[in-house]
Amino acid sequence: MDTNIAIIVGRLTRDPELKTLPNGGHVADFSVATGRHWKDKNTGEKREETDFHNVVVFGAQADSCAQYLKKGQLVSIEGRMQTRTWEGDNGVKHYRTEIIASNVHFGPKPNSGGNQDVQQPYRREAKQSNPRYTTVSHEEKIEYPTEDINIEDIPF
Repeated sequence: MDTNIAIIVGRLTRDPELKTLPNGGHVADFSVATGRHWKDKNTGEKREETDFHNVVVFGAQADSCAQYLKKGQLVSIEGRMQTRTWEGDNGVKHYRTEIIASNVHFGPKPNSGGNQDVQQPYRREAKQSNPRYTTVSHEEKIEYPTEDINIEDIPF
């Protein structure tokens, strides 16, 4: 069985652009930046890398994206990968890989003063010998560990 699933969480690099198809339907396209951070094992330097993903959304969801999403906003995209090819005027072959979105989940708008994280904050319950995590309401204060966390101790 073949599977083509793409899931990304990142920030919009530009406002969505809404277009009308010849059949009257709507399509929106935008770009999402995702990043990763790590510590170089040889030099000890902190490193980071950013990838940019082209996203295409069709139908009513395209209208919603164009209306409510703004550059810098956090967004979660679920969909499938697709690569298009075409030949330019000068005979050069071009390629473009896109995520054709089936679900778009909006995060808070930039500078809205809201929590910029997609997930709810978690805290450890100290009552049990096997730590368990529970969702913290926005009214509760989050207790962060006081000791330094060694990234190499994380099992994944």
